[in-house]
Amino acid sequence: MNPIELSLIAFTIIFGGALLGTLLRPFLSEHHLSTDSRDVMKLGTGMIATMAALVLSLLISSAKGTFDTIKSGVNQLAADIVLLDRNMALYGPETREARDILRHTVINTIQRVWPEGKNTMALEKVGQTKHAMEDLRGLRKKLGHLSPQNDDQRQLQSEVLQILDEMNATRLLLIQHLGQRSFPMPIFVLVVFWLTIIFINFGVLTPRNPPVFAVLFVCALVAASALYLILELDQPFEGVIQISGAPLRDALASLGQ
Repeated sequence: MNPIELSLIAFTIIFGGALLGTLLRPFLSEHHLSTDSRDVMKLGTGMIATMAALVLSLLISSAKGTFDTIKSGVNQLAADIVLLDRNMALYGPETREARDILRHTVINTIQRVWPEGKNTMALEKVGQTKHAMEDLRGLRKKLGHLSPQNDDQRQLQSEVLQILDEMNATRLLLIQHLGQRSFPMPIFVLVVFWLTIIFINFGVLTPRNPPVFAVLFVCALVAASALYLILELDQPFEGVIQISGAPLRDALASLGQ
């Protein structure tokens, strides 16, 4: 399921808990809703709300950390691509074919990850495609077979091979992060359960009238939107909140200069 669907399900469950609480209220006797009982229910609700807030903040922090890590990886890839191309240009015309392979690889990646007018595609799928792997192997092979004629070329060959290895390590790191969630889904389900309990208590403690229903609706919507934010940040290349391909496009524009 995508983040919107999961968030709508969470909203339905949470707000449904509030409605369930309002339906249960008429069946409770007066001593169940006495001042002492209300105080205990409020204390319990406050404790659960505190726990839910702490876990929500941890989930947001974890998802944001993954998002920032992948964003930094994309920026690092873009910088390495430009540096690799310029070092190959300094080496000499012998690297012309390798530079063409690099350009083809960047274009292929941009078209697959950030296709115009289409839904985005996870980078892990790109990293596992046959063509992408063949391009990288071909580039590594071309650079490894260079025959340096002087110390400068030997130094440049060593540098370009090191940069290429760093690019491969960064790409594998991105694939590893995208292959798994930044948090276990049972924790997400547990937070929804806690929020539902809180809203059941809200429904039991509050009278049944339109203003109360409106407030409960807005509160449930806010809680679901926080869950939506977590799910969106956890999928950096899909949805509304996603990593921009501008760094790689800028790097592509500078290739060959």
